[in-house]
Amino acid sequence: AHLAALVLARGGSKGIPLKNIKLLAGVPLIGWVLRAATDAGVFRSIWVSTDHDEIEKVAKQFGAQVHRRSPEVSQDSSTSLEAIREFLNHHPEVDIVGNIQATSPCLHPSDLIKVADLIQKEGFDSVFSVVRRHQFRWSEVKKGENKMTEPQNLNPAKRYRRQDWPGELYENGSFYFAKRDLIEKGYLQGGKMAYYEMRAEHSVDIDIDIDWPIAEQRVLSFGYFGKEPLKEVKLLVCSVDGCLTNGRIYVTEDQKEMVSYDYRDIVGIDLLKKRGIQVRLLSERDCSKTLSAMQLGCVAKVSATNKLQVLEDWQKDMGLSWKEVAYLGNEESDVECLKKAGMSAVPADACALAQKAAGYICKSSGGCGAVREFAEHIFLLLEKVNSARKQ
Repeated sequence: AHLAALVLARGGSKGIPLKNIKLLAGVPLIGWVLRAATDAGVFRSIWVSTDHDEIEKVAKQFGAQVHRRSPEVSQDSSTSLEAIREFLNHHPEVDIVGNIQATSPCLHPSDLIKVADLIQKEGFDSVFSVVRRHQFRWSEVKKGENKMTEPQNLNPAKRYRRQDWPGELYENGSFYFAKRDLIEKGYLQGGKMAYYEMRAEHSVDIDIDIDWPIAEQRVLSFGYFGKEPLKEVKLLVCSVDGCLTNGRIYVTEDQKEMVSYDYRDIVGIDLLKKRGIQVRLLSERDCSKTLSAMQLGCVAKVSATNKLQVLEDWQKDMGLSWKEVAYLGNEESDVECLKKAGMSAVPADACALAQKAAGYICKSSGGCGAVREFAEHIFLLLEKVNSARKQ
């Protein structure tokens, strides 16, 4: 059977404009679930249904195919079922749809693999995700009503301790898998049904976690970062022009060159070095006098005609795996380095090709705090590595 992953991501959003591609921990929101779907390896095709050019662009960067949905199913009042049925009308080859919520960034491939088995090998017609909650419910008393609230799932005289109560299952909206014939009848849940219980820490819904910084912390702690385990970063290589500086060169009347930098970036470099992470600088032009004046105390390679070769030489000399190398670049000449490094980032104003190759896109522009921001991101991921070791 042709199992297709389908992520619904229209451009309109009442809460956060273009929420589906807003950066969450350096990755477009939709990128988290597309990465999980790709690495699960159970889908014959992966699709994003959208009505927006920018969302289409991001979807293709993450390897998804795009279905351009019609205006009729792109309204605020349009339902997911309507959008899925339209998709099936255009794709008769699809037998099963795995509708994955773009707003569930802590989804892991292991969950999708198990659900695919339920529906393909065990014969279920529909499978949906749930999470276990330990919450006591009470009946609602509307204003003006002359009655008392009543307990819904507890005896107040004999309240359960959490460890003595199994709790209740609630839909968490992460995904809904269903066979074509069921969807064509107007159902996402029906026939021979099963639920799939997700871990509570993986049940992050951005529609609920509107506070973006809190959501980012959850994703950094419990999100899926790729097939290979994270390793502790030991080397950060930073392109000078456009990353450490803003890329502008000021020329005085006596033909002397000047550049500007952000003191926050210098602090970021110092913090990295204090954590035992080497910082090395790379430039295509001869900026040795500038670097000397900045007194950063970093190894630097200037007039580099082949940045990738320099990066590979440093990686081999230090005896590091690529997972232990981080790279911050911003131009086409940085693309291959960004692809090689285990952690990669670009400033907000980097060129399109560099942004596509990077794993993290900074909110700050080059020369305006991007180095410090990437350093903070590295520190957060180091905490995730240390936590994994303890577990």
